[in-house]
Amino acid sequence: MAKKRNNKKKGDASAMDISTEAQTSISQPMDASEAKAVAPSLRAASRKISKGIPIRRAKNLRKQKAIERAISNDEKQTDKIAKNKDKLSRIQSAKSLYD
Repeated sequence: MAKKRNNKKKGDASAMDISTEAQTSISQPMDASEAKAVAPSLRAASRKISKGIPIRRAKNLRKQKAIERAISNDEKQTDKIAKNKDKLSRIQSAKSLYD
């Protein structure tokens, strides 16, 4: 036969004491402070800002990746041009040594 571990005892006192006596006897002062009002110019400025049509995340990612690819391709081309110039200058200096 299985043990009944999860059954609660109905006759026991509850774990949390729910007595209203202690709560009503303590008097608390009324909170008379007012919330600070935001200046009307700041509220109007926040409403007037329109961000335009939001770009979807996938479209934005494709755009960013395309820009990164264009930049990396441009850097590769400049590296190739610089290498070719160095190579030509080395060849010219070697030719001038033997002539």
